[in-house]
Amino acid sequence: MAIHLVDGEIPEEYMQYVGRKVSFIAGGVALLLILLIYSISVGAVQIPAGEVVQTIVSGTMERINALLPVDLPVWESVSHKWDIIIWNIRLPQALTAIVAGIGLAVAGVAMQSILRNPLGSPFTLGISNAAAFGAAFSVIVLGAGTMHSSGADAIIIDNPYIVTIAAFIFSLLATGVILAISRIRGTSPEVMVLAGVALGSLFTAGTMFLQYFADDVQLAAVVFWTFGDAGRADWSELLLITAITVIATVYFFFNRWNYNAIDAGDETAKGLGVKVEQVRLVGMLIASLVTAIIIAFLGVIGFVGLVCPHMVRRLIGDDHRYLIPGSCLAGGVLLLASDTAARLMLAPHILPVAILTAFMGAPVFIYLLLRGYRR
Repeated sequence: MAIHLVDGEIPEEYMQYVGRKVSFIAGGVALLLILLIYSISVGAVQIPAGEVVQTIVSGTMERINALLPVDLPVWESVSHKWDIIIWNIRLPQALTAIVAGIGLAVAGVAMQSILRNPLGSPFTLGISNAAAFGAAFSVIVLGAGTMHSSGADAIIIDNPYIVTIAAFIFSLLATGVILAISRIRGTSPEVMVLAGVALGSLFTAGTMFLQYFADDVQLAAVVFWTFGDAGRADWSELLLITAITVIATVYFFFNRWNYNAIDAGDETAKGLGVKVEQVRLVGMLIASLVTAIIIAFLGVIGFVGLVCPHMVRRLIGDDHRYLIPGSCLAGGVLLLASDTAARLMLAPHILPVAILTAFMGAPVFIYLLLRGYRR
């Protein structure tokens, strides 16, 4: 359908095109907020949704008042009995699930665009396994964590910065291999998947090698830690994960036009003035950093970075102006919903959220492989 410009007016067809995408993003924000309140309200102790909102608002205002010379009005609340459950347990876990989902999803959408590979994600390319090996190496060999065999905390990280640096270094190593293979053999899905399988197997073998020399308590703790779980991050760790995720998301969104150009091909992008090699290298480094810090604190959570971008592409297209924020919202919603379901399915026992994401992601991964070969 032809679009006609009249005296510089914005065509109605284009406004409808943009409006659908903006409506999707706005709906995603609303769904995420509703799911956040629901996730906090359910559990072994049921908390009314109104009490959840009132407790969060009152607690937030009280903390702001503690930092300001002038007191702000605070809701009169009788909900202080919920403070410990909400502020110390459920709210940080729910926010961690949202931030981790956003980080993994934005890393996935960036990798898929940078490598021009629909199967690109931190998990399928072996970067998650590499980061997990680095974290395990720092904990077992470098002594960055104290081992506990209790059900609440398998590992307490004494020096999270060493763990994050080690995870980042090994994820960079995997990223370097992926970039080298893409330059030598091209970026076809088959080549990248095989490379990811090889890297994942290599670093998984390395982790098993470390476990072989660990004692019983260390072995149980590392295996437990490997299961991705949003419940093990406290407020300080959440702030660090959030800071890195926000910086990475802003960077990727700032380069949205570059990714749109790269999707059309390297030669086309270079003709439009895009420094393809620089954008590809920096983007993979930042995606690796986001993946490394999430895995260092939460363990391996797979398939979020693969599933969410494809879900959003089918709904609003592949324009990165909307694909990036849409994928971020989808990642937050998916991981928060999975974390909530993991807490409720076998209550009072709590499943690691990575188990559910693997069950959901594996069929999607197989579907994408089959669709690719049919083409």
